[in-house]
Amino acid sequence: MQAKLQEQLSPADAEVILRRLPKRIQAALIARAAEIEDPIAAAIANFLDTEALGFVDCKPGRGQ
Repeated sequence: MQAKLQEQLSPADAEVILRRLPKRIQAALIARAAEIEDPIAAAIANFLDTEALGFVDCKPGRGQ
């Protein structure tokens, strides 16, 4: 069986990632999610690529 490539991060997976980060990073991502009025997954993608709207168009390091 071959693994299916996903272009999106589920809300549950985003929460798992978030909880494993240092508290100050958690707080920054939660604040960013509120600022862009999007879920945590979008805030993580936006942190990696400031021009990304989500993981589909995320190119880490772009826009920084």
